[in-house]
Amino acid sequence: MAIKRNVKVLAGTAILSCFIGASVYAAAVTPNKLPLTPINEPEFYGSPSSSISNAVALPAGSATFSTSGTVPPLLNKDGKTVYERYGNTEKQAEGILKNIEKQLIDQGLSLKDVIYLRVYVTPDAALDGKFDYTGWFNAYAKFFNTKENPIKTARSTVGVAGLVNSDWLIEIEAVAAYPIPHNRD
Repeated sequence: MAIKRNVKVLAGTAILSCFIGASVYAAAVTPNKLPLTPINEPEFYGSPSSSISNAVALPAGSATFSTSGTVPPLLNKDGKTVYERYGNTEKQAEGILKNIEKQLIDQGLSLKDVIYLRVYVTPDAALDGKFDYTGWFNAYAKFFNTKENPIKTARSTVGVAGLVNSDWLIEIEAVAAYPIPHNRD
């Protein structure tokens, strides 16, 4: 009986110390903000030298717009290879981001409102079956963290075995936040 109680006490202590450790870590990486300090627009967190953000905080009451997995546009239906039909990873990603931009404009948004991207990349036969992360990163750099659009989204890039169409080398989901009107009292 005493052994079971000691095991429960030890397990409880271990769980409690994990919560305390996570809280201390979270407090240490939150830049000069109390966790509950209200914000008026999205805040991006991370290293100034990184092309992406580590995290994004949204103001209370923010509305978001999310795209489904957006796939590359067909460039040439008579193309003999994936690259003739859809392009390489970089070209496919550029086409997808342009498509996402059109979807955002239809909602009164722009790429400057994108806060998060989830990206799926498949192996590229032209690269001996390796993932073309560089192609994706090059495409991203044409649309984000630029002079025209300084936004550095939070982002996940995941290598996957395949997508619905074997010609697709990349698929992208986007989340954008609607701007909150400022009170003009």
